Amino acid sequence: MKELMVDLRSDTVTKPSEAMRKAMHDAEVGDDVYREDPTVNRLQERAAEIFGREAALFVPSGTMGNQTALKVHTRPGQEVICEERCHIYNYEMGMLAAFSGLVPRTIHAEDGILTWNLIAPHIRKRNDHRARTGLIELENTSNLAGGSVYPLATLNEIADNAHAAGLPVHLDGARIFNAGVAVGKPVAEITRKFDSVMFCLSKGLGAPVGSMLVGSKEFIEEALIARKMLGGGMRQAGILAAAGLIALEENPKRLHIDHANARFLAQELAQIPGIKIDPAKVESNILFFDVTGTGLTAQEVSKRLAAQGVLANPTSGQLIRMVTHLDVDRAGCERALQVLREVVSPRVAVAS
Repeated sequence: MKELMVDLRSDTVTKPSEAMRKAMHDAEVGDDVYREDPTVNRLQERAAEIFGREAALFVPSGTMGNQTALKVHTRPGQEVICEERCHIYNYEMGMLAAFSGLVPRTIHAEDGILTWNLIAPHIRKRNDHRARTGLIELENTSNLAGGSVYPLATLNEIADNAHAAGLPVHLDGARIFNAGVAVGKPVAEITRKFDSVMFCLSKGLGAPVGSMLVGSKEFIEEALIARKMLGGGMRQAGILAAAGLIALEENPKRLHIDHANARFLAQELAQIPGIKIDPAKVESNILFFDVTGTGLTAQEVSKRLAAQGVLANPTSGQLIRMVTHLDVDRAGCERALQVLREVVSPRVAVAS
């Protein structure tokens, strides 16, 4: 019998559960542009409640949620301070410039974790020569830094100092529930000092489509306008929101399994000759490993894995990313490791 595919490219590849499919089939719907879709309204109310906020907005994607927030918080010609590996800078098609007329001020931080000491020297007030700082943006967990997680004290220090300087702070919390599991705190507690938070329903939480933006009532009213400008006004969107409700209520409870599987992968990868990874750096469901010592490029290793039914994305000539999620169990992780050992073992002797 043919082996099942083990897809570790991303937690975006998750498939909706049977419960989600049934909920989508049975969803009560209306026109959400008229704010008349009862299922969307329930999802928004529940998201706001979980995050301890006044209001929430359902958006088709995390990118739209982030760009909506940036538009509301800033004005054209301002700078956004962000970590150099952040999603809004690397994977959102330059929309902070194209849509909001913003300039990124990127800062490198160890493990992708900014601190106030790193941020403070880059804050620009009004002058006649340089763009003024308009917003500070953080990402938790930090995707390209290997799923690293911010300490709560660091988040609070940044937000407090930013507000003292008159600056709003937005959180790209695409995987904020993973961060909550990692630090053992409710998402409301670790995000409470941010002016806005975006989080995804369609990654580790397993919904087929959608993200949420939470904040004050005033912020969400303005966000509705920006969402419409981006083409995000949906009609009978309750069909999607129904799956989102199940994702929000049920799937945060199982994220610890994905974290355990990621740690297992990292520990086993560290034992494979030619593979370099520090398991202590794996805090959530994302890991990167270096294949330089195998004598193969990351692209070659990825291609050979795929030929045997294991999918993992190369992110450079040396690095491969793996992301654990609800559609890959421990047995799937073990199979991925077995295939990787077979792929690289003949080359290690040659390389050495």
